[in-house]
Amino acid sequence: MRLRSIMARNLRLLRRASGLTQEQLADLSGLDRNYIGKLEREENSPTLDTLEAIALALQVDVERLVQREMPASRQVMR
Repeated sequence: MRLRSIMARNLRLLRRASGLTQEQLADLSGLDRNYIGKLEREENSPTLDTLEAIALALQVDVERLVQREMPASRQVMR
């Protein structure tokens, strides 16, 4: 699986596990809601700064966003 696909999947899983909408995540991370959607649909690739902003908003280590194997969503901690 390509890294862009992995990041998109993990972003979607972590966002949903946190109970956040794309708009809420965008507000918390200082990004545009449309951009969050594009990341989840693999239409854009994030910069390192963007990955860091999203990880901070989700209260996870940035490594979780690019981790090839995601743990079960019940293990996602906020």
